[in-house]
Amino acid sequence: MDSVKCEALLTAAEQGSLTRAGEILGYTQSGITRMIRSLEQETGFPMLIRTQHGVRLTADGKAMLPALRNIVKAQQIAAEQGAAIRGVIQGSLNIGSYYSVSAAWLPKVLRVYRQKYPQVEIHLREGTNLDLSVWLNEGSIDCSLSARPTKGIVHDWIPLARDELFVWLPPTHDAASQPDFPIPGLNHAPFIITLPGHDTDIDRFLQEHQIQPDIQFTTADPYTTYCMVEEGLGLSLNNDLTTKNWTGRVVTKPFRPRQYIELGIAVPHLKDASPAARKFIACAVQLLCAGEQPDK
Repeated sequence: MDSVKCEALLTAAEQGSLTRAGEILGYTQSGITRMIRSLEQETGFPMLIRTQHGVRLTADGKAMLPALRNIVKAQQIAAEQGAAIRGVIQGSLNIGSYYSVSAAWLPKVLRVYRQKYPQVEIHLREGTNLDLSVWLNEGSIDCSLSARPTKGIVHDWIPLARDELFVWLPPTHDAASQPDFPIPGLNHAPFIITLPGHDTDIDRFLQEHQIQPDIQFTTADPYTTYCMVEEGLGLSLNNDLTTKNWTGRVVTKPFRPRQYIELGIAVPHLKDASPAARKFIACAVQLLCAGEQPDK
């Protein structure tokens, strides 16, 4: 199965458009169409549904996604490995990152990485812990910077740092003047939760400690949650990286006892990672484990 045809189909499916896939890959729409039809003839079944609004995968096409991604990935790794043997690091790198890590750590790491390996094309996808695990499992990202994956999800894990969790209190809250906040104090308290059900740090904390707050609001953005706490609409919590540079009337307090999450890099199989991915991981470890990460 030709990797170029596989890439054409994957790109068309991701973009929902044959024309857009051609623009990205440098082919005409008719060229993309011929490659995909040839691939469908080879497999013996259609993999795309064509409509006047674009294209989407058939059920059989969705079932073929892991195999198609593996073929494209194998070709990319072979090309990158050959370049690395010649002393050149090139190719593409797909990095997944948790939102707070993207803002606090990635710019510094990417600046150093880009200076060392300017020929690598970098793509960044931000998401929750759940998103990142899905993307790792399906092979659409090479590695992720996040909290440690949950049990049952098998990835190689490179720890980088610990980040503390803090409760967010309105300025008028009774505990705002206290040095810390007891974990059971969240039980039945009015609460604002960000992205529930996405294996976030908040989800994990509440499950681990069997806390059942009175959830008043849900949001999709931590800063929206922060602003709602500021207005006295409820309590919330998050990690230090998310809010250490935010200013407002929200009172942040450590928990009693103190609570931490482990941040690091997850990669499906480190031994199978591309040269570009291995260099990125080495660069991140060198920077973030050498005391250069944002002050804690």
